[in-house]
Amino acid sequence: MTEITPITTERENAITEGVAVLTGDPKRAILKIAGPLMVAMLFQAAYNLADAVWVAGLGPDALAAVGFITPIFLIFIGLGSGLGAGVTSAASRRIGAGDKAGAGNVAMHGIAIVLALAALVTPALLLFIEPLVLALGAGETAAYAVEYGSIVFAGTVFILFADILYAVFTAEGNTRRTMYAVAASTVLNIVLDPLLIYGAGMGIAGAAWATLISMAAACVLLLYWFLVRRDTYITLDWRRFCPEWRTAFDILAVGIPTSLEFVLMSAATIVINMILVHVSGPDAVAVYTGGWRIVFFALIPFIAMSIAVVSVSGAAYGGRKHEKLRVAHSFAVRAGILIGLGLSLVTWLLAPYISWIFTYSADSAHLAGGITAFLMTMCFFYPFIAPGMMSAGVFEGTGRGMFALALEFFRNLVAIVISVYFFAIVLSFGETGVWWGIVAGNILGGLVGYGWAWLYIPRLISVSKKGSAAAA
Repeated sequence: MTEITPITTERENAITEGVAVLTGDPKRAILKIAGPLMVAMLFQAAYNLADAVWVAGLGPDALAAVGFITPIFLIFIGLGSGLGAGVTSAASRRIGAGDKAGAGNVAMHGIAIVLALAALVTPALLLFIEPLVLALGAGETAAYAVEYGSIVFAGTVFILFADILYAVFTAEGNTRRTMYAVAASTVLNIVLDPLLIYGAGMGIAGAAWATLISMAAACVLLLYWFLVRRDTYITLDWRRFCPEWRTAFDILAVGIPTSLEFVLMSAATIVINMILVHVSGPDAVAVYTGGWRIVFFALIPFIAMSIAVVSVSGAAYGGRKHEKLRVAHSFAVRAGILIGLGLSLVTWLLAPYISWIFTYSADSAHLAGGITAFLMTMCFFYPFIAPGMMSAGVFEGTGRGMFALALEFFRNLVAIVISVYFFAIVLSFGETGVWWGIVAGNILGGLVGYGWAWLYIPRLISVSKKGSAAAA
């Protein structure tokens, strides 16, 4: 692991409220950082839900088309989110060590990396979108999928760029700005969706344009805070940018494995879609697409807390306060289990009513029973999400991105895929077997992740104490 050299000038040690929280009590820091992130992600989920709800009005073929674009989009989103995690981890470790200038240089490296990545990824996505969706089994929905995906993928740079700026705010404990930017983008998208899809008669292309415009607007707002207000702890300034292989490697050591985690999720989604088409047809993909957007709402508290754990763990690791890792991990897991139990109960009771969101039109009404069954099955794994997800957060925060990637590989391509195949095809449970396979795989993956962290954190603390004793 790269050593971080503290900077001790008065200017570099000046801290904001967010940094003070980040480097203080781990429990309070997780709550303070995760709270605004939860709100931001609720808006983000509403953002995704708005597209699906308005597209559902065009019929099941249009909704299924979005479902076939989703696994490709997950890879695309994963690039930005993964690199964002790398920036959060590297920057928070430097903040914990008191290296403000180093944290700023991390942010600039992240921006440079995503700008170069967007220049490479965007043409490739636009060029191969049609053969990709056909290979994924889109069939008669391919025209819808190409129309929607071509527009959304043209905005690669906006998503990647916004993810890095969100990561910078998270690294310095200032997630309220993230919340405001995502909220503004979501509201704009929700307003534009019906206007462009139905008012302007653009159909599924209108949903894509609404997404693209709202993403660009979020980038403008984020840049305003960094370049005009200039009241952040981390400063964005190309004049102070000092290219370093060490810093780039520090970002990529977490960013690449985390990005690959999204690739694994996408790969699992592709396999699940193929199995669904095999056992039940395209309508099952529409059920999965619509239902999973609702499940994402239940995942929001866990994702927000895990991102907070990355920041808190990174600051603790950078400041060599390793005992805080145990406190942060234990607190986040316990809180997550309680949240999961509550969400399971709510989902079970409200599933029939929630399913109406995607079945309000005559063309989609026949999907109601399937979406209800999907939601009532998914709620069984909610209490098991936190152990695995918070453990991955500790690994990423301490720079062990490969550990988190190994966990995600096991969960998606071993536990989930094998379980889905076993229940759906070997036991011939069909569509219902797919749902139970997803549940079983997620539970197994979460338990393995927790066991790994349970062994890793005490070992890290022990090594730290031996090092301190030797130095004394």
